[in-house]
Amino acid sequence: MRVSVRQLPLFPLPLVLFPGVPLPLHIFEPRYRELLADTLAGDRCFGVLYRDEKSGDDPQRGHVGCIAHIEETEELEDGRANILVAGTQRFRLERVVEAPQRYQVGAVSTYADLPESQERLAPLAARVRALFERVGRAARTLANDRDALPVLPDDPAMLSFAIASLIDLDAPARQRMLVSRSPLGRLQTLDDLLAPAVDVIEMRASVHTRAKSNGHGPHPSP
Repeated sequence: MRVSVRQLPLFPLPLVLFPGVPLPLHIFEPRYRELLADTLAGDRCFGVLYRDEKSGDDPQRGHVGCIAHIEETEELEDGRANILVAGTQRFRLERVVEAPQRYQVGAVSTYADLPESQERLAPLAARVRALFERVGRAARTLANDRDALPVLPDDPAMLSFAIASLIDLDAPARQRMLVSRSPLGRLQTLDDLLAPAVDVIEMRASVHTRAKSNGHGPHPSP
């Protein structure tokens, strides 16, 4: 299999961007204002790489990131900007290249999932979707939030990324999900996280609903 390599502006951040997931960003550093201007003048794409704030180390060769496509921009009077990006596809950093820009530029290669059996993927994806919806509805009840749950993608691989972006995972765990080339493995990880939580949170939601109705139900006739 031939690997495609391209050059890509790099934006290291203390967070993980998943394919198919939107992400709002606030651009204020001069080097990333330059990146934004250059990207808008080109294909509107740059690479988001997870950078651990504790170590402060720059991403190294082999680091996996996600290409961000700029969907919306709001330029502010002082030169800062608010942008909305969407993750498109993953990449592997091959090396940082010498470039005149103040921001980093990387030579990156394509990074994709390995083939897996749809016969195994489909039932696990359906189970994880159902678990997420149960947990989501219960969480909405506890928060007195009547908003609808987000629409999830049909594709099992993209479903795994969408759910991973919506549940409480720390950045290193999200990065492990991004690096995984197995949709089956990602879905199994999500199943392991959601299955033990669903009964507990549904019970809490039920108690919450009953507590809210106390004193407001029908009163017996005298």
